Amino acid sequence: MIKLLEGKTAIVTGAARGIGEAVAVKFAEHGANVAFTYVSNSSAAKAQALEEKLKAMGVKVKAYQSNAADFAACETLVNDVLKEFGAVDICVNNAGISKDNLLLRMSPEQWDEVINVNLKSVFNMTKQVIRPMMKAKSGSIINMSSIIGEMGNAGQSSYAASKAGVIGFTKSVAKELGSRNIRCNAIAPGFVETDMTSYLKEGEAAEKYKAGIPLGRFASGEDIANVTLFLASNLSSYVTGQTISACGGLNI
Repeated sequence: MIKLLEGKTAIVTGAARGIGEAVAVKFAEHGANVAFTYVSNSSAAKAQALEEKLKAMGVKVKAYQSNAADFAACETLVNDVLKEFGAVDICVNNAGISKDNLLLRMSPEQWDEVINVNLKSVFNMTKQVIRPMMKAKSGSIINMSSIIGEMGNAGQSSYAASKAGVIGFTKSVAKELGSRNIRCNAIAPGFVETDMTSYLKEGEAAEKYKAGIPLGRFASGEDIANVTLFLASNLSSYVTGQTISACGGLNI
């Protein structure tokens, strides 16, 4: 197999499960050294298991407990990764949560938590990784948005706002850093089979959502990881400022 990321170092936030885990595995399969984060003690066992799995693929790997919504924590994380790995070539801003509620019932605290984890975290991490990338005159930043950020959805105003913000941020960063050979793109997944969407896996709700997807199924984590791999690799060397909708045609 041709390894598209041989010798590269990637940071993936929120990788103890779901899309982030799939991305970390895909990157390691393609030869990347991987630094990944998890946020809570409850995820430590999963993170350790993933670390061992990736090391068995013959790449350098380290899990870091770090909160992407905390600016100081991101600064410490990137400094630690630079000391340990020597470079940051790829940054995947994947950490995210949802706190769905109708706007009428949504508290300011619920709003702030979603914005901080989903949007502020992208600023926090990007702010830190662009310095070593500018020095190297190379880099790929990939921000995980959502199809909900493009379409909106009842009961998800905070989530939609945060993910739409990611798209605007991505376009602006691409314009700022393109001259330094740093690319910045976003991915807008549709419904993905993860812990976050486990309640949609079966029953009437699942069939209702699938009926609106031309491909007739939810995405797997690997489906999204494959798009991330493309954006991280030189296959996308002339792609920046774009949002790739990996949604099975939901937004047609």
